[in-house]
Amino acid sequence: MAWDAGKLSALKAKYDSGHGGDIFDPRFRRVADRIFSASGTRVAPYAGMPTLLDAPHRPIDPAAPDFGDLQVALVGMPMDLGVTNRNGSRFGPRALRTIERIGPYNHVLDCAPVYEMRVADIGDVPFRSRYRLEDSHEDIEAHIRKIVDAGVTPLSVGGDHSISHPILRAVGRDRPVGMIHIDAHCDTSGAFDGTKFHHGGPFRNAVLDGVLDPTRTIQIGIRGAAEYLWEFSTDSGMTVIHAEEMPAMGIPAIIEKARQIVGDGPTYLSFDIDSLDPAYAPGTGTPEIGGPSTREVLELIRGLKGVNLVGGDVVEVAPQYDATTNTAQAGAQVLFEILSLMVFSPSIGGRAA
Repeated sequence: MAWDAGKLSALKAKYDSGHGGDIFDPRFRRVADRIFSASGTRVAPYAGMPTLLDAPHRPIDPAAPDFGDLQVALVGMPMDLGVTNRNGSRFGPRALRTIERIGPYNHVLDCAPVYEMRVADIGDVPFRSRYRLEDSHEDIEAHIRKIVDAGVTPLSVGGDHSISHPILRAVGRDRPVGMIHIDAHCDTSGAFDGTKFHHGGPFRNAVLDGVLDPTRTIQIGIRGAAEYLWEFSTDSGMTVIHAEEMPAMGIPAIIEKARQIVGDGPTYLSFDIDSLDPAYAPGTGTPEIGGPSTREVLELIRGLKGVNLVGGDVVEVAPQYDATTNTAQAGAQVLFEILSLMVFSPSIGGRAA
């Protein structure tokens, strides 16, 4: 249609007055009505106390927690005693809390998860010791078990990847769960230096503990020189997709494979930031070149809409190796995408996919 003075006048009549909260599309209006005040202002993204995904802060008593009517609890796990290379992911939860302007609207999944579910940042796991890894794992399991027993879904921020083992012990206690694992490493190796509790072996431990079903587990983005350590993955029945396979397969085929593997059963989603190529996320302890881009990872995660998620985590953000904050930005965005998926998870009672 040709542009003319009449069309300009119509646009002026509709948009030339009012404020940024005057949104006409009902799909967007439902979000704007929750964010803008009656006068058309909104809270500055850099104002207030920083929380994960700008969710409400709900302090709890770890000894006798009251989660109220929460559906999803965002919880930090600042612990990196299980690293095999560079430490620093103990600062991951704090780094993700400082990232502003994540959400609130997910335009691809068409949801605003912090507003559509009862979500809160409940703070960090209280650790008894900053030195004893096994004690820290016991603290994580006990804390997550209280969350799960209250009917709340945990979404955790590490910390190193060893945190996933005690989380799975709590989430999969009553029945083994499936898993979608996005990472550069399978993390199914054996003991190192006298202990099996490290970030290279949480998923071997979880399978052997009977809380993770390897036949309903898919590991995506695997690459690097540690391949010889991961025979447990294939021997136990896990599906492994290497980073080198991803371009030829294409993201849609990988999504379809993941959905086929996990089916309708309870599923955990674990995301290691080192799954991304270090060009996008250099701030991590074990970077591996040749990984997917942020765009590819977002496409992959968004394609999991409707999967029956019962928990998830984002791990291994080590901000001191990242001068640009890009790694924490990517980690916070992935956390938001996982929370968005939870809107559509049958176990959480959100919207239908």
